[in-house]
Amino acid sequence: MQFTIGQSEFIEALSAVANIVPARTPLPIIGNVLLSADSDELALSATDLDLSVTIRVKAKVESPGRVTLPARKLTDMIRALPPSPVRVKGEAEHVTVECENSKFRVHGLPAEDFPTFPSLSFEDGIAVPAGTVERLAAHTSFAASNEDTRPILNGVLWEVQGDRMQMVATNGHRLARYGVPAPSGPKKPARDVIVPPKALAQIGRIFGPDDELVVAMDEKQIGFRGERGVVYSRLIEGPYPNYEQVIPKDNDKRLRADKERLTAALRRMAVMASDQTHRVRLSMKDDALKLYVSTPDVGEGSEEMMVSYEGDPIDIGFNANYLLEVLRFVDSDEVEISLKAPERAALVKPGGENGDEYLCLVMPLRLQE
Repeated sequence: MQFTIGQSEFIEALSAVANIVPARTPLPIIGNVLLSADSDELALSATDLDLSVTIRVKAKVESPGRVTLPARKLTDMIRALPPSPVRVKGEAEHVTVECENSKFRVHGLPAEDFPTFPSLSFEDGIAVPAGTVERLAAHTSFAASNEDTRPILNGVLWEVQGDRMQMVATNGHRLARYGVPAPSGPKKPARDVIVPPKALAQIGRIFGPDDELVVAMDEKQIGFRGERGVVYSRLIEGPYPNYEQVIPKDNDKRLRADKERLTAALRRMAVMASDQTHRVRLSMKDDALKLYVSTPDVGEGSEEMMVSYEGDPIDIGFNANYLLEVLRFVDSDEVEISLKAPERAALVKPGGENGDEYLCLVMPLRLQE
């Protein structure tokens, strides 16, 4: 095997796949990245057995071949090289890496021992831009759980309902739902699936926003294929909770505020909030919002800002970090928050015409008397 590739192109491709390699694994081959050189292309593949990724980049291939090399060592090595062509050559599992005056000899493992990727048929898949998948995932996956008590909540629900496609995630304390028009054409996913956020995060690393993807799935796997590569992931199995039941339909109090001003105020109050609860009190009355925080042995703080408010006065507590995460993905200058009572869930939406595309639910915290 022998090929030459630019240092910047090499490190960009390595960084895109090596991030899924586990830091510790009982199988040494899983700690390696598979390099496959053929024609004018270099393919880099990595897997943790649940998630598998391949990215293809242009390279000058003098002699085709395949080898696996330690992912983290190779990434660190290529990153430290100067921005010049990198020459890789070797036989079997012994590879030489050269760049300007630097030369390394790296020992790998047989390519034949590298795990095989899932076999999925993309013929009946759905065609969707990578940017759409990335956008749906970014607006929802932050709300997924990272605890092991309910594994089903560790994933993102991907639904296609007629002419609408949406993703939903929740950890029981917050929920995010983002929907867009479904791709045109007869090919659509045969069912709703629950995808690990780690797999969805790979879409932005491997593909550009305008890249067209074909998405295929079976009972246990999902695959995303584009010109630059392919991503395979194991699905999370089981029924997703009926999230529609927890979305309130009768919230009769509405607050509209400038998103940036509210975000800045929350950040200031969060400094004094408890490290355990991150509780901040929101008091709404007569087009005024007062934010207040009090933490024993730390101190207290308050801030008042003008808003548009409709409804009876209300005091309600929230985890400031949860609200800040939601506001981060509100794609409008104005944010709308609807409420019912201090113990009932609040709904957060963008203000304006696109308010129905994105919806977040945040459960309140009990206020201290």
